[in-house]
Amino acid sequence: MSSMNFSSAKQFVRPPQRGIFPLDHDAECKVFMNTYLSCLKEEKDQHNKCRELSKEYLQCRMDRQLMADEDLDELGYSKDAKVQNAEEYDKSKEKGGYVAGKHLNKPIKWWFQR
Repeated sequence: MSSMNFSSAKQFVRPPQRGIFPLDHDAECKVFMNTYLSCLKEEKDQHNKCRELSKEYLQCRMDRQLMADEDLDELGYSKDAKVQNAEEYDKSKEKGGYVAGKHLNKPIKWWFQR
């Protein structure tokens, strides 16, 4: 049986590291999140078509201290990073029976066979 140690020393809470987001317990940004997720569903998970909605969601989180304030341009929302003319891959090769790597006629050498 182990004993529990409840120290009377004050515990210090550190802010989250970059990339770690606290949960939105009060659902402050839930409207933005649901709008973004419904857009993804409508656009068949093509996130570039819902870019402005994701930007609004992240801005909501920053405004409510649910994530660190960052420049949205550095998070991939600059005009230079905008995706244009993206097309969905139709998987026509795979439908025709193509398997990646099968076209190579070389003997396979593993790291332990060299």
